[in-house]
Amino acid sequence: MSGDEYIYDEATGEWISPDEATARAGAGAGDRIVRDSAGNELADGDSVILIKDLKVKGANQTLRRGTVIRSIRLTDDDQEIDCRYEGIRGLVLRAEFVRKR
Repeated sequence: MSGDEYIYDEATGEWISPDEATARAGAGAGDRIVRDSAGNELADGDSVILIKDLKVKGANQTLRRGTVIRSIRLTDDDQEIDCRYEGIRGLVLRAEFVRKR
């Protein structure tokens, strides 16, 4: 690696070295713990089941209780998970409305 390579850190708005970016990513990964409605710890890639009917804003669709959502991703917020579901882009669910499968 040459000395003039830098990565833009969106969280802080500054340019940092690749070594510092790796250190920050490693330090932040273990800090947050997201728990579902039953108290189970969630991780990236888990599958979850909805425990309540949820109306999806902007999609004119309702996700029914018992719907399985696969491959979730944890966000920076402690209680929100990012996921995909057919026909809905950018779906973000609160952890209190899901249960780990």
